[in-house]
Amino acid sequence: MISTSRVRVGLVGCGTISDIYLKNATGRFANLEVVACADLVRERAETQAAAYGIPHVMSVDEVTASPEIDIVLNLTIPAAHYQVARRSIEHGRSTYSEKPLATTPEEGSELVDLASSANLLVGAAPDTFLGAGHQTCRRLIDEGAIGEIVGAAACFASHGNEHWHPNPAFSYQPGGGPVFNLGPYYLTALVGLIGPVRSVSGNSRISFPTRTISSQPLAGQVIPVDTPTFVNASFTFASGPVASFTATYDVWASERPKIEIYGAEGTLSVPDPNTFGGPVRLYRRETKAWEEIPLDSGFADNARGLGLSDFAMGMVEGRLPRAGAALANHVLELMTAAESAGDEGGTIMLGTTCERPAPLDPATIPIRD
Repeated sequence: MISTSRVRVGLVGCGTISDIYLKNATGRFANLEVVACADLVRERAETQAAAYGIPHVMSVDEVTASPEIDIVLNLTIPAAHYQVARRSIEHGRSTYSEKPLATTPEEGSELVDLASSANLLVGAAPDTFLGAGHQTCRRLIDEGAIGEIVGAAACFASHGNEHWHPNPAFSYQPGGGPVFNLGPYYLTALVGLIGPVRSVSGNSRISFPTRTISSQPLAGQVIPVDTPTFVNASFTFASGPVASFTATYDVWASERPKIEIYGAEGTLSVPDPNTFGGPVRLYRRETKAWEEIPLDSGFADNARGLGLSDFAMGMVEGRLPRAGAALANHVLELMTAAESAGDEGGTIMLGTTCERPAPLDPATIPIRD
């Protein structure tokens, strides 16, 4: 039976990403009740409260300390994730963050340890790996459709977000960049499909020292670049497979696949990990042809907040959430290692690990009528 208990959510950070979270939390997932919101710019919080029927506008400190809130939903910029999450845990609140969990593995591990000591839960986006597209891939792998996995390749390539984002400066500071901005989708997908990574090597660079914003309202402003914008990494997974990963803001176009998984019996073309749907394509050794695989039932549209709903279910059921602390912290260390491997040289052995998240039965997620 699906639990109908609603978990009270307080949101911190009412920027661009908050719209889809609030749309789904207030109109789709029946186990979530958004009771308060906060932003450093109070007018933003007031706007979102009015738009989504949120009863209380609070300060950040009030949300993180309120006994009327069960989960603090942390949608601040990456540089603020650690502080908001730590403050929430210290006040007895479980916390779920937009990706990444924090900006350093030390911060991430500290949050995990603090929450564990306080018997609280920590989780973080992305939750796209719970969508129908990637869950279909997970089933195919588990059923042996491509045989034993031997390797994988993943690539995110664009020319940055200063051409569309209203305030892109944070994307070129530590905690931003292509690895921290889009990398969580790709790396969470790889870990979800193959398992944890044991070691990382690679190279990276800052290709251009400044960027000029062309999007409004800051068009013409020049911003410094203080984080790698072209990263190539090689991963060795704990179970044996190897993979390549490229993340860059320095190219105008690319035809490389988003993610491919290579097995002894075929190849799996995995859909864009920044989406919940397909297409899922499979090449079988015996047929020597590509076929598109119908998606399993589930969430194929923009269901951001699905991980938060599962997180809330975990609180009620007394289990760990799928988009939980161990996965988020492992991906955080993996991102940091990918960026720093080129500077340090050699191979970086990871200190964290995690379990592959359990497959999601979409019927267990309560949906509003």
